[in-house]
Amino acid sequence: MDIAPKPSRQSKPLTLAIDVGGTRLKAGLLSPSGEMVAGPNRVNTPDSPTPAAVVEILVGLATPLGHFDRISIGFPGVVRNGHVLTAPNLGTEDWRRFPLAATLAEKLGKPARMLNDAEVQGLGVVTGKGLECVITLGTGMGFSLFMDGHPAPHLELSQHPIHKGKTYDQYIGVAAYRKVGRKHWNRRVERALACITTLVGYDVLYIGGGNAKELTLDLPANVQIVSNQAGITGGVRLWDKRLDGLFVEG
Repeated sequence: MDIAPKPSRQSKPLTLAIDVGGTRLKAGLLSPSGEMVAGPNRVNTPDSPTPAAVVEILVGLATPLGHFDRISIGFPGVVRNGHVLTAPNLGTEDWRRFPLAATLAEKLGKPARMLNDAEVQGLGVVTGKGLECVITLGTGMGFSLFMDGHPAPHLELSQHPIHKGKTYDQYIGVAAYRKVGRKHWNRRVERALACITTLVGYDVLYIGGGNAKELTLDLPANVQIVSNQAGITGGVRLWDKRLDGLFVEG
């Protein structure tokens, strides 16, 4: 675990940004401008990622970072009103209806907001102009859409079939990368991007996630690879006033 020095309390509010992934769990502190001021601390996701195990680890990652005022959580699945509905890469049955936002708020003593992890990543990179699409290439494939900077209703595209019965997760996730190798995986991503382009008709597409660095494709000008760090730094924007209506506090 990386331990960063405690940040000054002069820059408020400080946001504890948590990124829950099928491969790693991360936490860092963000200034009001989205600058990382402590962390990120990170550990591998446990082999049995039950809610109790993940919550315990997240509290352990957060505590050494020092003072913060609020919590933002990116979670890999369908989330609504602070509850997990699906968690394809963590075990949906264990997580179904789990109140992750409220649980972390209680344990850490600060208010918490949660969105799908690709939506949090998107908040860290979108410009707020037009129809912007974000995908993340990691354990699976995350997907989010934004119209003029506001998150659209979530679509779990990662669980939709793309080729011979395989979902996007199965077709271009990390397990597929390890099985078919970099060259063939890039061909699969190219097919996936063509489908997404036809489906969405975006103005700009952003590609993030840990495996974005493995891309060797020639991408058009309106497709950009972005830092995986946005999965954390986007957390500060969950607290924008214009997003208040997305959350039920408490």
